[in-house]
Amino acid sequence: MIRIFLIGYMGAGKTTLGKAFARHLGLTFIDLDWYIEERFHKTVRQIFAERSEEGFRELEKRMLHEVAEFEDVVIATGGGTPCFFDNMEHMNQSGETVFLEVSQDVLFRRLKVAKQQRPLLAQKTDEELKTFIHDALQKRLPHYTKAKHIFRADELEDKKQIQLSVEALKEQLKLNV
Repeated sequence: MIRIFLIGYMGAGKTTLGKAFARHLGLTFIDLDWYIEERFHKTVRQIFAERSEEGFRELEKRMLHEVAEFEDVVIATGGGTPCFFDNMEHMNQSGETVFLEVSQDVLFRRLKVAKQQRPLLAQKTDEELKTFIHDALQKRLPHYTKAKHIFRADELEDKKQIQLSVEALKEQLKLNV
């Protein structure tokens, strides 16, 4: 039975690496935000608007506990998931946790390209985005670094880099699947 949680800031590559890693190992991939959206037939943005962040985080915790029962899965959490309640401790007890560590410059580059899809970032200037990333990471790093494993995920820009990262993560987790 394999259960792996990928954590890290938005743009760290949790979904990109998670999908490729799960496919390589023949495991199921679950993106926690997508799982929540499927279960509640609403986008995360709609749930936030209806229930506030506090309401969303309660729901997220329940759904995390649910998927933490699944077997043979790779679960990409939301960027904030590890930072609330006992979520980080629960993931550490339920399986392997991997913090995808990415430099702030790489996060900036990735998020700048994708900022129109991310409501929190859409209207930010480059300088505001850099400050936002820096400040958020400072708050979240104490939670992220509770992961059992830290994996450098700066290089996920093409198929070759993704495949090399899959192999390196498999080796780091000592998986012989």
